[in-house]
Amino acid sequence: MKLNERSLAFYATCDAPVDNAGFLYKKGGRHAAYHRRWFVLRGNMLFYFEEPGSREPVGVIILEGCTVELVEAAEEFAFAVRFAGARARTYVLAAESQAAMEGWVKALSRASFDYLRLVVRELEQQLASMRPGGNVGGPAQPLRPKENGCCAVWSAESLVIPRTTRPPLERPLPPPRHRRPSAPNGPLDSVPFTELHEWYGQEIQALKSQWLRSRAQP
Repeated sequence: MKLNERSLAFYATCDAPVDNAGFLYKKGGRHAAYHRRWFVLRGNMLFYFEEPGSREPVGVIILEGCTVELVEAAEEFAFAVRFAGARARTYVLAAESQAAMEGWVKALSRASFDYLRLVVRELEQQLASMRPGGNVGGPAQPLRPKENGCCAVWSAESLVIPRTTRPPLERPLPPPRHRRPSAPNGPLDSVPFTELHEWYGQEIQALKSQWLRSRAQP
């Protein structure tokens, strides 16, 4: 894959937020020593510089089709970025602490587009199972995207729209000036947003009017 060096240098040093950044020790070759480099993770690209203030990166690693795993090495807190293939290179890196190593392994494992595809597919299946008739045959079995042997569990509870009940009133509301729409039928997650917005908006307006009238009474 041919990459434009100027575009890469601009992307590596732009002011956009980074996914992770910090010093790592990078092994130069098969029997080479480790060199301390400043690493910046942006999307699926891992840039490394000589210093944090360097204007251009020394190199870049495209994190597609790779696995990230812990290894035994001369340096403590070491891990490797491995690519499939007989001639593919393995990058051996080492962090400065246990917490930094765990953070880098987690961030690099989630950086590839393949992992994001698995996450999107899982969320689509969870959303389909919550729609009427979308869960025919029993509860959906969630996919568990693998992070190099570790499983990321995504809960469907975070996508469920909570059902809202009307609070009890001390006295009945007076008839509104405009006819309010009827309450939505069926599960709230199947009702169009515009209908929900109109229904709850008029209900809140009616409650506000009642509260103002109660304050005005002696």
